[in-house]
Amino acid sequence: MSDNWILAAELADLPEDDVIGIDVNGHDIALYRTEDGVFASANLCSHGNARLSDGFLEDGEIECPLHQGRFCIKTGKAMCSPLTEGIATYPVQIEGEQVYLKFA
Repeated sequence: MSDNWILAAELADLPEDDVIGIDVNGHDIALYRTEDGVFASANLCSHGNARLSDGFLEDGEIECPLHQGRFCIKTGKAMCSPLTEGIATYPVQIEGEQVYLKFA
């Protein structure tokens, strides 16, 4: 694996069509697995102190469990109110059965 890619999880540990919260080198990450692939974002809602991994994943969007705002898991874009700011997303690479993330 090239520089800056960090092992985040084993693919088998990611439930299909769901989200988990993990710590990767001090980063609180929400890791999603859908039929479109594996995606990663910041795990904290931009609107308040709620962990997105406690939210609901549906149709490529994660819903904040506290405010019911939704983010696109691919881009981090805020999709509806009360959200006004998006969240960070991170590149994901699968090698064999391992999931790697890249941080800037």
